[in-house]
Amino acid sequence: MMNIRRFVCNMLQENCYVVSDDTRECVIIDCGAFYPEERTAIVDYIRTNQLTPTHLLATHGHLDHNFGNNTIFEEFGLKPEASEQDEYLMDSLVRQGEAMYGLRLEYDLPSVENYLQANQIVTFGNHKLRVLTTPGHSRGCICFVCDAEKVVFTGDTLFRMSIGRTDFEGGSTQQIIDSLHRLAKLPDETVVYPGHGPQSTIGDEKKYNPYMKY
Repeated sequence: MMNIRRFVCNMLQENCYVVSDDTRECVIIDCGAFYPEERTAIVDYIRTNQLTPTHLLATHGHLDHNFGNNTIFEEFGLKPEASEQDEYLMDSLVRQGEAMYGLRLEYDLPSVENYLQANQIVTFGNHKLRVLTTPGHSRGCICFVCDAEKVVFTGDTLFRMSIGRTDFEGGSTQQIIDSLHRLAKLPDETVVYPGHGPQSTIGDEKKYNPYMKY
């Protein structure tokens, strides 16, 4: 049984997920925790539930999904894992703070530990997450699919009834439409956990999301 806890973080209301099972191993997906209380809430949840984090996963290299990577590194010794296609973004997180948010970060962010490839399997506890490449919002956007549980973490590729922006550097409308076609091949009952906003299902998105109809 997979346990999924969502934490809504930072000024852009980004979704960070702590995903665990009965072995008490867990992965942290998109740690966008910016404010101290957000960082504390995530760490306290992990410690209170006696979880052991084994991976810090990033769906892409935008700062709002990576603000809290330093806290995870300091508390649990984990560095982020992301697509190599977003290496340029992961290397520029601090600069993104100034350019996009007018923020001068007063802390360093850990470098990428491991670059993930298409169809690579990330394991924790009794579960496996499959890496699905979904460029469009950025060159290196990836989703994490748990086929056994019919769950997908879509980052900023697919939202409930919407999709991520494609006007940032490395974005592509055609690529994100192609990526949506790949996501549409998942079973309709697959639960979608997006990078912002509420959850949905692949079936509902195929029915009601206008971008899924291209």
